[in-house]
Amino acid sequence: MKHLLLTHGSLLLIALTSLAMAQEVAVTEPVLPKAPEPIESILKLQIFLDTQLFGPGKVDGRPGEFTSKALKRYQLSQGLQQTEIETHTLDLSSVPENYTTYTIRPEDLAFVGSLPGQPSAQSKKKYLPYASLLEFLTERFHCAPEMLEFINQPLKMSALKPGDVVKVPAVQPFLIEELTQIGSLPEIPEYLTRVIKIDTKEKLLGLYEGEKLIASLPITPGSGHLATPPGTWRIVGIAQMPTFRWDKSVLEYGVRSSSYYNLPLGPNNPVGVMWIGLSKPGIGIHGTNQPQTIGRSASHGCMRTANWDVVRLTKQITKGMTVIIEGPPPVPRPVYAKAKVKPKSEEILPAQVPETKGKFRWFWQK
Repeated sequence: MKHLLLTHGSLLLIALTSLAMAQEVAVTEPVLPKAPEPIESILKLQIFLDTQLFGPGKVDGRPGEFTSKALKRYQLSQGLQQTEIETHTLDLSSVPENYTTYTIRPEDLAFVGSLPGQPSAQSKKKYLPYASLLEFLTERFHCAPEMLEFINQPLKMSALKPGDVVKVPAVQPFLIEELTQIGSLPEIPEYLTRVIKIDTKEKLLGLYEGEKLIASLPITPGSGHLATPPGTWRIVGIAQMPTFRWDKSVLEYGVRSSSYYNLPLGPNNPVGVMWIGLSKPGIGIHGTNQPQTIGRSASHGCMRTANWDVVRLTKQITKGMTVIIEGPPPVPRPVYAKAKVKPKSEEILPAQVPETKGKFRWFWQK
């Protein structure tokens, strides 16, 4: 019996010790707030990296793959030791505040309107606008809609109107109102020696001046049969506010057909607000109408990035620059020995081709 009591006593002591240790761990280990509540230290880091054009993707104040990659690539560019988010020692004093405010203006409504879901209906419009003021704000301030809704409680973001004051991340605003349709941006000779290097496996675009990395952005490349083709190419032109040739056959099979829709310009155009055409026909770097999915889905051969990133990138590059793409090549399509249906075309285009109005046309367009 004595031995049994000692055993029970020992078990009780062990249990109490374990409880004390658990309480100590609970006190010393940081507990992250549940999403979408932003973590202020991470939000400050994201704003800093975004300002330096080392894009963390959408600004949301949450740890993630592209914030980590942006941090490490920025540290590399500065000759610093690469660290994880929680152990970095960057001086973030250039970001005095995480938030600022924005007052909805009557003129903002010019960029918001009805947005049909089908290309056939979209092709009948003159402009593809934002579907809501919330979408307008998330692109303007590079952020996730869930975070914007959280930090503005109890304001209803679905019922915004001119005069409403909204709390937003303190990033450099994306100004859609400053963009007009330009078929080919002017060349900047001093940028000709710069090189864009794209790693489709890592889903990152890097801009280099000599050996120095001066910008890094997350992208969505193609995959599978429509993987972005590796190789060394040139920029053949940069179009601002392009229109777009939507062809279901290209999207699904990579084969251009005679059945297509010409979609008008606007922030919700499939290639966004910028098209950087490469010497590989049909391939380019462009904006997107789905910035929340950058790096987390696949394109149809091109490399898309957020409109707020691609606009700033085009101010650092020029026609004639070299673009080096590294990554897995497109997966060959199955070849059937006996085909009952003769293919309509052998022409394989890894991506859709944007159209432009006026006299300017890309060299592969007919």
